[in-house]
Amino acid sequence: MEFSDIVKDSHYATYAEVDKTDLILRDFLAIDRTVLANQNTFLAYLRTALTLFVAGLTFVRFFDHSIIVIIGWIFVPLGIITFAVGLLRYNRLRKVLKTIMKPSQRSGPSTDQ
Repeated sequence: MEFSDIVKDSHYATYAEVDKTDLILRDFLAIDRTVLANQNTFLAYLRTALTLFVAGLTFVRFFDHSIIVIIGWIFVPLGIITFAVGLLRYNRLRKVLKTIMKPSQRSGPSTDQ
């Protein structure tokens, strides 16, 4: 998959103009921070999805009031959808970042500023 195919018609289109041969140390460090931020965001999605899912199951299992059971049945698919959206966004940005910074480039970044 080509870099231009990944960024076409997405909000990652600004990365298409990056000349990967002109990256300096500051750029590599910024990419590393972006990778860590992407992982942190995915974990936040995961935490939210798990909370919704468990709360929904708890409402369904331990409460007898019909409105709370209905809310529980709404929370369960919302948790699953939240996980799917987080995973999709995480993988999309991870692919873009992988194409910007190839392993061969990572071994020798320039120290120019």
